[in-house]
Amino acid sequence: MHDERRLIEERAARLHTQRIKPALYAATVPLTVEAWQAPGEPVPFEAAAAATYEPFATDTPWGPPWGTTWFRLRGRVPAEWTGRRVEAVIDLGFVGDWPGNQAEALVHRTDGTPLKAVNPLNQYVPVADPAAGGEEVHYLVEAASNPDILADDFAVPTPLGDVLTAGDRPLYTFRRADLAVLDKEVFHLDLDLQVLRELMAHLGEHEPRRHEILHALGRAMDALDLDDVPGSAAAVREVLAPVLARPAHASAHTISGVGHAHIDSAWLWPIRETKRKTARTFSNVTALADEYEDFVFACSQAQQYEWVRDNHPHVWERIKKAVAKGQWAPVGGMWVESDGNLPGGEAIARQLVHGKRFFLEHFGIETKGVWLPDSFGYNAAYPQLAKLAGNEWFLTQKISWNQTNTFPHHTFWWEGIDGTRIFTHFPPIDTYNARFSGAEMDRAVRNYAEKGGGTRSLAPFGWGDGGGGPTREIMERARRLADLEGSPRVVVEHPDAFFAKAREEYPDAPVWNGELYLELHRATYTSQARTKQGNRRSEHLLREAELWATTAALHASGYAYPYERLDRLWKTVLLHQFHDILPGSSIAWVHREAEAEYARVAQELEALTAEAIGALGGGGTRVFNTSPYARAEVVRTPGGAPAYVRVPASGSAPLAAAEPPRPVMVDGRVLDNGLVRVEVAEDGTLASVFDLRAGREVLAGRGNLLRLHTDLPNYWDAWDIDKHYRNRYTDLLRAEAVTVTEADPLVGSVRVERSFGTGSKITQTITLRAGSPRVDFATDIDWHETEKILKAGFPVDIRAPHSSAEIQFGHVQRPTHTNTSWEAARFEVSGHRWVHIAEPGYGVAVINDSTYGHDVTRTVREDGGTTTRVGLSLVRAPRVPDPEADQGRHRLVYSLLPGASIEDAVAEGYALNLPLRIADAQGAPEPVVSVDGEGVTVEAVKLADDTSGDVVVRLYESRGGRGRGVLRTGFPLAGAQVTDLLERPLEDADVVDGGVPVALRPFQILTLRLRRG
Repeated sequence: MHDERRLIEERAARLHTQRIKPALYAATVPLTVEAWQAPGEPVPFEAAAAATYEPFATDTPWGPPWGTTWFRLRGRVPAEWTGRRVEAVIDLGFVGDWPGNQAEALVHRTDGTPLKAVNPLNQYVPVADPAAGGEEVHYLVEAASNPDILADDFAVPTPLGDVLTAGDRPLYTFRRADLAVLDKEVFHLDLDLQVLRELMAHLGEHEPRRHEILHALGRAMDALDLDDVPGSAAAVREVLAPVLARPAHASAHTISGVGHAHIDSAWLWPIRETKRKTARTFSNVTALADEYEDFVFACSQAQQYEWVRDNHPHVWERIKKAVAKGQWAPVGGMWVESDGNLPGGEAIARQLVHGKRFFLEHFGIETKGVWLPDSFGYNAAYPQLAKLAGNEWFLTQKISWNQTNTFPHHTFWWEGIDGTRIFTHFPPIDTYNARFSGAEMDRAVRNYAEKGGGTRSLAPFGWGDGGGGPTREIMERARRLADLEGSPRVVVEHPDAFFAKAREEYPDAPVWNGELYLELHRATYTSQARTKQGNRRSEHLLREAELWATTAALHASGYAYPYERLDRLWKTVLLHQFHDILPGSSIAWVHREAEAEYARVAQELEALTAEAIGALGGGGTRVFNTSPYARAEVVRTPGGAPAYVRVPASGSAPLAAAEPPRPVMVDGRVLDNGLVRVEVAEDGTLASVFDLRAGREVLAGRGNLLRLHTDLPNYWDAWDIDKHYRNRYTDLLRAEAVTVTEADPLVGSVRVERSFGTGSKITQTITLRAGSPRVDFATDIDWHETEKILKAGFPVDIRAPHSSAEIQFGHVQRPTHTNTSWEAARFEVSGHRWVHIAEPGYGVAVINDSTYGHDVTRTVREDGGTTTRVGLSLVRAPRVPDPEADQGRHRLVYSLLPGASIEDAVAEGYALNLPLRIADAQGAPEPVVSVDGEGVTVEAVKLADDTSGDVVVRLYESRGGRGRGVLRTGFPLAGAQVTDLLERPLEDADVVDGGVPVALRPFQILTLRLRRG
């Protein structure tokens, strides 16, 4: 009996593959093909339409890497096809079945109207249904010959990742361009068989339903006429109809299907190609919406909508129509699907602001959820930021990629560092590219962790990463699975509808507190260091430009706040925070362009800040402090001499020398400023850092030990650091020169020069300044290693049970022990400007200006006790997808801050990243805002986006405790409101004696809108 069942399965499989699928198209005629190779970058349709085309034959190679070939297709529908569905079928020479990482094309009418895209799984363009016969077909096809960067499965470096190195050998062979008759009956029979065969394969051997389907398949194959598949298809479907009509069990799990097309804003293709991918995918989606009234498509990333609006107005109009019909659901409310760890707090706020405003402005839709299916972990400030932007839910699935621990929930409340909770769902189908296969349906049910509490989950369906989106085949699967015995029910609906139902049925879902740490892709905190440095610098330059532009707008006659320029620059920075650009996991072309873009952003922001300060009037040299903390420190005057100055928070002061507490003494390799004494060893490491205030040694071994590790992960080169990297390393202990370079009463510096590896060099200047315990390491790296990672280590004589690392609007604590697999998996973690470790009564911070990845471990002293070691990941050398990643020059600064509290770490983190600025200015305006009190930190000062002239201030509690203070203004204050992130009023704020009293919960974010008197 078992052999008989197996024979039925084998027969059904063969007939389905070899007879039914080839019969989908009942008749074909070839189209006439001509071609024109566009020179260089893509050209507008008008240029292609005016070009001279040459005859082109099928089976001809075409398409250099990253090239664009335009094909002109012409034909006529035969008269005998009257009443049939006619399609154009185009095969560019597709390889495999991944739509987004190879050849793809957009088909246009001759008037320039985009019709639909073609890719490996979507090769047709509707011509007529029903055809009248004789219809003229004339298309212009913009075909992109994008290379398959991952043809060797993430393992082999390739020069194809940059147009500068990819060469010009054609990649594809044009296979087909036909007019064809789609046999609808065969098409539906194909889908009937797909669904039933896959369902049967995932039913248990002893389940009656499996055998019912099996016998139906046997009878169906008996009804199939091998000599006339189209003629017998209807009869075969009649045999299968009863098993397809059996309804699902009352207790069946419900899957809310949501159409989706994940389009990475850049990854294995440059941004210019993503602009075209959006047009292709959105054309396909809107065409599908016309065919399927029950289709719903969820789409995030306002940036991509803007590209289509600006470049493809026809497609934009179709999107607006689909949105109005309820078939297109703007989601996410962010400018792009950004990385979840690396952008600063204010940047994530602006992601939400710009994204939500776009959807409100263009569609009148207030998005309700954060949609981030593919980012590499999620910081613990997200719940509060999401709620402050008006969101109700959060979705991702990336945590299912964990290497070590299975996340225990799929439907839960996520609680952030401030206590805010947001309803969260991880689709148990474990993909954002679902196609409703039998395996996926089975996985979604078996995997769902909340059985007994919840009965439903969400499945984003459609091909993605490089776009593509849902297909008619997937929609047909969804229809068959709407109510089918043995399968979960599938209902295609808006994600808001799913979340409303899920929350209603499971209001007491479990709670997860803290960050959503991805136990994978830990190298994304470090890879492509120049990209990360560009982002960090851009964020802080934007803060400076906004503060001083606000100051000038309030105090300088005739100065106009640069709304449009700041908006444009913010959007540029937000785009480059996409979760494959900022993490460093894109091809060389992407990062080459990102570095150039950051340079342009920096140049324009420097000019904006100079204009704002210059508007205050000349006549005197002043020092400007963008930090929210008052500062007393050493600066370099325009002539290069050091000077000790005092400057108020968010304000300025004359460049007048103040008396430092103690001068710096330099004695050989020893630097002493009365606060700390630093001894540089002969090998260039730190032999000692003695805290003179506390009377204790800070180090428990060589400080600033540079360690070169072998770094070849098991699979994802640019993405991963695997734990075995720790097992093989070389300590860089040979110094070519250790030289005192400055011995001034205000500054003492020692330069250390090293050569190592395959021609790499490091020059570090170790500096101690008067009045500050902070020891700076200005680092210049000329990097030529491959498959290595360079770390700087500080063994600190502190027994710390946990480390604290700055994140957006606060910090997180992570255990330094590895008692559980969850703690052991966090062997590489992210942080922003500082990491802090402490034992009762004493702490140390390690601060940086552009470094995110780090590790904190316990080490054993010779006497058997334990100390704590902080390691900063400075630079890596992966080879896939960019074989030259991180090669060349890197300049960065990191610092050791002895005797530091959390407050000290916060203040010095701002100070290192916001250097004092010296400029010629006459006036001495009061700071726009200042705060009396502790724990209340100003994160942003700007004018309101509605151009009303109101001042918007974003504050947060930065210590993790209660914060109280009074916000005071440098202008007459007529009133104040508490607002959401979009600057919409929530409630009035009290104004007492010209100031606004502020009381914050731990890590609370507060946005105030201040009306001028």
